[in-house]
Amino acid sequence: MGIFSKIKNALKKTREGLSGALTKLFAKDKIGSEFYDELEEILISSDISVTTAEEIVEEIRDEAKKDRVKDKEFVTGLLKDVLEEKLTEADELEIKYPAVIMLVGVNGVGKTTTVGKLANYFLSKKKSVTVAAADTFRAAAADQLTVWAERAKVRIVKHEEGSDPSAVVFDALTSAKAKNTDVVIIDTAGRLHVKAHLMEELKKMSRVVERECPDANFYKLLILDATTGGNAINQAEVFDEAVELDGIVLTKLDSSAKGGFVISLCSELQIPVAFIGTGEKLDDLEAFDAEEFIEAIL
Repeated sequence: MGIFSKIKNALKKTREGLSGALTKLFAKDKIGSEFYDELEEILISSDISVTTAEEIVEEIRDEAKKDRVKDKEFVTGLLKDVLEEKLTEADELEIKYPAVIMLVGVNGVGKTTTVGKLANYFLSKKKSVTVAAADTFRAAAADQLTVWAERAKVRIVKHEEGSDPSAVVFDALTSAKAKNTDVVIIDTAGRLHVKAHLMEELKKMSRVVERECPDANFYKLLILDATTGGNAINQAEVFDEAVELDGIVLTKLDSSAKGGFVISLCSELQIPVAFIGTGEKLDDLEAFDAEEFIEAIL
């Protein structure tokens, strides 16, 4: 299956909801004030925020008025262009090497699985990878990560359950430097974004990376479950405040009909989507492409 086919399949539920509603709207064959009100409602129902939906509709209305166009194909094209512009308001994340990537997020979003997929992704780019099992809180977290590391055939550094996560990070970085490793991926414990002491732990790990690898490219990626919808923006705001996020990894897109929140995320918070998960397998992770994403949901 090609990359675009994977993305299209993952976004099937979002596309069915959004595209189906747009088809009904265009079937009325009348593009006027009522049309734009309904278009805004459709966008909001796909979990695009009210603010972003209003901006999108206003841009389309202004452009259509300027060109005196009421053709639905023209308006559809405009919608695609405006949505893509919103997705690319945040600068695209370019991973440079050597790279240290720390994955953060709340419980149950798929961080550990994403570590394995990311490791496999970088291996496909001919890069050497070490993973750090810095989730020392959750029972058997290191064991679960070991399974993914073995599947991806990469090295893993881990300590006993209950150890200091920053000590795991330190040892992983020390090992990676000794072996000239291209990429270190750090798995962290899931934490509620309202728990201040857990957010401080992330800051501590960040300081270890910055102190031990000052010349490395350090990226903090937030893992977001697509089924969270618009609430994901609140999570992103708090994690961004704590560690200054560099990008987003979207998981479980295939389980959600509300992938539209991604557009608000990129537009309002200026945080780019770096990768999206397209399934359960090791190679079901793709670098994010705004144009492909829009084509897949419309």
